[in-house]
Amino acid sequence: MELGLRGRSVLITGASQGIGEGLAWSFAREGCELKLMARSGERLETLAQTLRETCGVGVETLPVDLTQPGAIHRAAEFGGSADILVNNAGSIPGGDLWDVDEASWRAGWELKVFGYINLTRQIYPRMRARGSGVILNNIGNGGENYDFHYIAGSTGNAALMAFTRTLGGRSLTDHGVRVLGVNPGPVETTRITNVLKKRAASALGDPARYTELMAGYPLGRPASVGEVADAFVYLASDRSAYTSGTIVTIDGGISARRSIA
Repeated sequence: MELGLRGRSVLITGASQGIGEGLAWSFAREGCELKLMARSGERLETLAQTLRETCGVGVETLPVDLTQPGAIHRAAEFGGSADILVNNAGSIPGGDLWDVDEASWRAGWELKVFGYINLTRQIYPRMRARGSGVILNNIGNGGENYDFHYIAGSTGNAALMAFTRTLGGRSLTDHGVRVLGVNPGPVETTRITNVLKKRAASALGDPARYTELMAGYPLGRPASVGEVADAFVYLASDRSAYTSGTIVTIDGGISARRSIA
């Protein structure tokens, strides 16, 4: 399927690893020009060089910590001309209400929740002035599949779902800008492995038994990065031009499992 994305500019935060790295590859394969941001400059530049050589696309990088003063403004100046913004940077700590203290809770939200909101606040007006653009928020199914042991993340993700729907509900009609969210479930990344090891240590007494916790996942495994990243690419394309204010959940049906029993 031709998605018509060749030559469009994509700004991706948290692009040096995990889903962010997968997003960079998926957009590059469609011929997009990339603007990549992450805290790790070395890892980011290594990825950028590989993408240039493999996909023949232009790639610019900005090593930046979006929680630092002035960083959001720097990010907007770096990527403000982008046709597509993917808010992806951030990892909210796992644990229950007593495991996650106030400092950790605030730090997690500063990057993922307020980072998404504040960068959107900067980029959206530039898209509105052009009359076009797409903003994609990588959120997470914890926002709809509430987890006692991921309370800070569930609460933050639910807030980002509301933010996405509220802004996206009028953005297409009023300004020609589409705003969407994607809720991945467990994805095969280093992060999910670390989360599962922590839970296995607590529940099973041995972090090495973390693979046993995947037994209840659909197909007995997490999603691959590509299965998630490719959905972002489709949603960013004109094939999805009538989609805004929508959250797309990619978790194999985990969040849809509702029962009165």
